Amino acid sequence: MALALQTFSTVKDANAALKAAGTRYLGGGTLVVRAANEGDVSVSSLIRSTEPALSAITVSGGKVRIGASVTMAAIARHPDLASLAHAARAVGGPAIRTMATVGGNLFAPAPYGDFTVALLALDATVNIDDGELPIETFLAKRESNHAIITAVGFTFPAEGFRFLKVSRIKPKGVSVLSIAAVLEQAPDGTVSSARIALGCMADRPMRATAAEKALLGRTLTSDGIAPALAAAGDGTSPVTDPIASAWYRNEVLPVHLGRLLLG
Repeated sequence: MALALQTFSTVKDANAALKAAGTRYLGGGTLVVRAANEGDVSVSSLIRSTEPALSAITVSGGKVRIGASVTMAAIARHPDLASLAHAARAVGGPAIRTMATVGGNLFAPAPYGDFTVALLALDATVNIDDGELPIETFLAKRESNHAIITAVGFTFPAEGFRFLKVSRIKPKGVSVLSIAAVLEQAPDGTVSSARIALGCMADRPMRATAAEKALLGRTLTSDGIAPALAAAGDGTSPVTDPIASAWYRNEVLPVHLGRLLLG
């Protein structure tokens, strides 16, 4: 069955069209088109919007706004987002990155969604047509979201952002796991603030809150991070898939988190 495609010049009109049964929003197509090609008969019509703000990147005063239709390739080459380029390049190979969008990555199930792991560590907000949500709130209820994502926003830290993707095939393999962290250190070198996000350690990106708490007041040394590594798996429920088992992901998480924290 051929899919109908409707294009709207505004997000408001596209949102209205999405209320019809059988419609799905089309961003880069890496998720919804694949589902249709694999026989998902629940989709009969695709909706897209060409509103310019969806494809815009704004960086001003340390605040970043990335439109939901911005691709991973565009982020990777943006001169003001060099610190985030590594996370964008973690998404597939070059061909996928020219299609995969920020908005689509927010909905990607494990073992995908590596860029969303970075956004979670950055404490991003997710914008929809009538407001914004903290990214954790959005991720917890994303299946029930029926509004078009318009952008994500965050304040980029001057330093302390770290990202690591672990895969079996370099450089574009599917994730065994991914980790992002934003760390702030006091003048004495101890950690004063920590946000750590994990990918593939649940069905969607999650915070490693126990590890975060264990880092506070500690130095980024082998001894200093030991309590955080011991707590890294608390509250996780890693996925099992053809890439890795849940057991394996639990086993290697402390190893790779240690590598990330020690820099």
